[in-house]
Parts: sequence; C-alpha cells; structure tokens
Amino acid sequence: FIISTGEQHTVREFVEKAFEVLSIKITWEGKGANEKGIDSKTGKVIVEIDPKYYRPTEVETLLGDPTKAKTVLGWDPKETSFDQLVKLMVESDIKQVENENYFKQSHD
Repeated sequence: FIISTGEQHTVREFVEKAFEVLSIKITWEGKGANEKGIDSKTGKVIVEIDPKYYRPTEVETLLGDPTKAKTVLGWDPKETSFDQLVKLMVESDIKQVENENYFKQSHD
C-alpha cells in the first residue's frame, strides 16, 4: 500500500520531519539539482539529489487518495497526522535496521 493522508507536503517537509525524529536539524544549501541537506550540528551533507531518480516527465504536484487504505485497512488519515505518520515510518525503519544488524551479528 501507498498510504496517503490526502494532504500535500513537499519532499523537503518530509525530510525535515524525518530528521526531526532523530533530533537532527537540516539546513539547505544550493539550488535545484545542486541542493544539499546539511546536518546543522556537524556540517555533514546527509541529503543529496541523485539525478538517476528523476522521472522523465516530472510532475509538479502529486496528491494521494486515502480511500483504498481506509476501505481495505480501516485506516483513517484524520486519526494520524503527517507528523505522526513520518515518526511511525522513521521508527519502523530504525527497528528494521536494528533487526538486520542483530541478525548479521548473531550469524557472523
């Protein structure tokens, strides 16, 4: 499933919210394809644009329809805010990485 809130948010908003969950503040430098997200504390580049992921015909805006998730899963976007959804996604990714690391360590 692609879960949609029926709201529009930019990739920049998503990235900033995701790193907020990790207590990392992003500052942006550059423009267009040369724009980079930098960890404000360390100065390390942690977000870069990779041209291989550009769509041949890029669309300016996309808006998802949450109907299928509501119908099939019983998920209501009004009960989960954008911030909460991003937090859940980041926490799920962290747990997955921890599990993968545990598996690698216990089978080395």
